[in-house]
Amino acid sequence: MYVSRPLVHPVEAPPTTDVAAQNALRVRMKDVQGMPGTPGGLALRLCQLCFSAISLSVMASTSDFPTVTAFCYLVAAVSLQCVWSLSMAIVDLYALLVGRSLRNCKAVCFFTIGDGITSTLTFAAACASAGITVLIANDLNKCGFNHCKRFETATAMAFISWFAVSPTFLLNFWSLASR
Repeated sequence: MYVSRPLVHPVEAPPTTDVAAQNALRVRMKDVQGMPGTPGGLALRLCQLCFSAISLSVMASTSDFPTVTAFCYLVAAVSLQCVWSLSMAIVDLYALLVGRSLRNCKAVCFFTIGDGITSTLTFAAACASAGITVLIANDLNKCGFNHCKRFETATAMAFISWFAVSPTFLLNFWSLASR
């Protein structure tokens, strides 16, 4: 048991040589298509915008959607999705035109939180609307009195909008977590 104790032989950390040499070891992750500021990211934002706008316009064109809370929730969720996707598409277009990178930690955190909130709301609203649509169409057999095809179309477009939001959220979250 002749082990050296730290009090007898203190061990010090080796001195750092240069800050620039330490920063050179950090490798920046390349821009993956679908992240903010890339053409793939802009395409995903435009798909989100189109499908949520179609869902909103189809649902709002029916006269009896305000009578069901789930359909009102769908209209509110896809309205928020439209505004968020339009604003992020404008930011992506600006970044592409100017050649600016959107890899700032605070910006990526903002994009991740916004995508997470809007994707969760859109998915929950689409699920609730799908449940009510199945109830009206299959269980109650009241499609003759309601606009079942429009409800189904609006719900399907909301799900497709959620499918377009999911990659942007996952890529932003991955970029944020890999820092």
